[in-house]
Amino acid sequence: MSGRGWCGVGEEEEPGWEVEPDDEWGVAVIATVGRQLRLRREAVALRAADFAKAVGYSEDMVYKVESGKRIPRPEYLDKADKVLDAGGLLAAMKEDVEKVRYPKKVRALAEVEAKAVEIGVYVCNSINGLLQTPEHARVAFESRQPPYSQGEVERLVAARMARQSIFERDPAPALSFVLEEALVRRPLGGRMVWRRQLERLLEVGHLRNVSLQVMPLHSEVHPGLDGRIEVLKFADGTATGRSDGAFNGRLVSDLRQVRVLELRYGTIRAQALPPRESLAFIEQLLGET
Repeated sequence: MSGRGWCGVGEEEEPGWEVEPDDEWGVAVIATVGRQLRLRREAVALRAADFAKAVGYSEDMVYKVESGKRIPRPEYLDKADKVLDAGGLLAAMKEDVEKVRYPKKVRALAEVEAKAVEIGVYVCNSINGLLQTPEHARVAFESRQPPYSQGEVERLVAARMARQSIFERDPAPALSFVLEEALVRRPLGGRMVWRRQLERLLEVGHLRNVSLQVMPLHSEVHPGLDGRIEVLKFADGTATGRSDGAFNGRLVSDLRQVRVLELRYGTIRAQALPPRESLAFIEQLLGET
């Protein structure tokens, strides 16, 4: 998972993230972590106020973490382990806590992507999350209506960046993306954010296991006009996928239904610019910014 920084928020000010109420596993994990922190602190007869001062957080934050109402940051657990002389036992909980940091639906998506050996994606209204820079993702989330809280924006951005660990897998999965030209041209977030996003597309597009294509504006009709199409294939020969314009947008794994999505996605790829021309187009656009 990504260990990205926090945007101008001091440790004392950062209230931590709440666990989603319907995330039963997450609620149980954070409750257990909080209980262990409290028991360890009480075992060494350290008051919450003194512990808060030692780890650099507010006393209110300490109580919220210990009661399972807030997800502690990894740095919190590291400092707690040291202050409470836990010998690594508290720090060892970071792995489970790290998973809970991300929304339940994002964790489920990341788990499926982590098992796939081949992924094909077409999105008509946004650059796919696996391709986004943190700055681009942040602007995209901040544009939602009704608006997310700033804490939730940061949580969603961190989760999106964590999914991009798929590019570090070995053996690497085969990944293909088709982007609409309008998305590549849209200066979301301003000129510098846009430039960095274009650079990121070029960076990913040059990876040996990635095929990146642009659907030109002059392509009047193609099977993706209804919206997103995703197809994921697994090592055991099974596959799954979804499309906004087919099967009510739900995830399907029936081979006949997946075949329909494969046919549509294959047609989209055939109508898009070839990978080499697509990268040349993005390079040209970057030079014009």
